Amino acid sequence: MKNLLMLLLSIFFFSCQSKENKNTSVSDSDSIATNKDTLTTKMVTNTKEEINKQVGDTIFMDSKNEQGLFIADGLLDSIHPKVYVKFKNEDLGELNGNIIPAAGKGNIRFNQIIFPNKNSDGPFGMDLKIPLTQKGNHIIVIGHSQMADNPYWGKFKVQLENKKK
Repeated sequence: MKNLLMLLLSIFFFSCQSKENKNTSVSDSDSIATNKDTLTTKMVTNTKEEINKQVGDTIFMDSKNEQGLFIADGLLDSIHPKVYVKFKNEDLGELNGNIIPAAGKGNIRFNQIIFPNKNSDGPFGMDLKIPLTQKGNHIIVIGHSQMADNPYWGKFKVQLENKKK
């Protein structure tokens, strides 16, 4: 009797397992097709206004405006207490940056800049002025000052300008 019960349980679990695998493989292929279509649609409708947007906790600065400035809107909240601004430097010169909080004032600053050779510098204030002596991908960390009260939560605008030597 024990053996029969074990055999029936084994068959039951095996049959349930094979049905799940069939359904999972169909839904995976459907989601892949949907994601592919979504990516194609995004690539076609991508404009300059959508390029420098925050995705998660990162802002990719890919496009300059008519004045040669990188400008993007960002958001600090409890989920993303730091925002990483990534940009590619192709010219040596001086980097000037500004953070403009939506509320006018706030406890927000440039915390750190990470250079392509993984060296870093910081902290800075709401304004940034630093020489760029390396070409490559730079990362700027924006957040609130740990030394001050009332961390800033909300929208802000970040503006970067690379003045060539």
